[in-house]
Amino acid sequence: MAVGLEDVWDTKGRRTNPESPSADMSMMRIAVAGTGGLARLIAHYIDEDTSHHVVFLSRTTQPQLAAGGYQVSVVDYGDFESLKYALRGIDTVISTVTGVNQIELIKAAVSARVRRFAPAEFEGPPQLRSASDPLDRGRTLALQWLSHYSQSQLIQSTRFVCGILYERFQPGGLQQLRIGNTSGFGGEGAYIMDCRNMSAQVPAYDAENNPNVVICMTAAQDVARFVTKAVDMKQWPAELRMCGQRILVKDLVAAVQRLKGQAFNPIQWHNPASLRSELQLAAAQRDSARGIRIHTLIATAEGRYDFSEPALNRLFPDVRPMPFQDWFIAKWNQQN
Repeated sequence: MAVGLEDVWDTKGRRTNPESPSADMSMMRIAVAGTGGLARLIAHYIDEDTSHHVVFLSRTTQPQLAAGGYQVSVVDYGDFESLKYALRGIDTVISTVTGVNQIELIKAAVSARVRRFAPAEFEGPPQLRSASDPLDRGRTLALQWLSHYSQSQLIQSTRFVCGILYERFQPGGLQQLRIGNTSGFGGEGAYIMDCRNMSAQVPAYDAENNPNVVICMTAAQDVARFVTKAVDMKQWPAELRMCGQRILVKDLVAAVQRLKGQAFNPIQWHNPASLRSELQLAAAQRDSARGIRIHTLIATAEGRYDFSEPALNRLFPDVRPMPFQDWFIAKWNQQN
């Protein structure tokens, strides 16, 4: 990438030219809130690819992480002073926790004079969420708090947008990576396709009943690599997008059938109207778990996980996201 000035490289091979989007920010202390799979991947790449120091914020002791050389601060999200104490000297917080815990973390970060905060988004563009979205899990309120503090120039924040994680389609689903354990749709087969039993509910049709529904997807490992690159950016815009693959939902289903060598049976094709009928049935049966899963399909059919202009792909072309097909083959071949 041309930057206009002669590049200077440090001993780890990182560009330190101040005009670069990832100019060396010297060593920072970065807190990663949460200890699930995505949090661990982000911490791993920051530790491997930068000179920054990573601190995990966890509600419990983490002997495995400590044995791996990571610093772990045990925090009580209900105790403001102890949370603020854990954030002393922290430059950047990357959150993978949601709900009330994240709100308290934001408040403590501002009080501790943390410079930057990335909330737990890691899905589609948050502005596409509805005001009463049942999938919100307190994330909109977190963004409102961050916007309030940002306007007062008390903290800088960005929202990492990556679309759907490939790992929704892996053996064990997101929960295999300890992601989305409390979301209600993190298990294997909970979203669009059950790739083990080859059944599917496919939100491929839009409101005009055309098979034009598109989703953006990214592997969790590539999300972590892009986030690591973004850590060294001098300024964070309000939103940073990344994408591993953008694909029609119907083509995604066809690809999985081809890769598995087997057709989905049963398979149901949906548009937003048919999904709302399914939602009414789930409500009548008081099946809240099914209702949450259907809400994710409605969000998909309404275009909530589709976006353009993934800036991080453009800014950091050395990060080459894994194509879905390659990822899928690797994950499911492990089962054979």
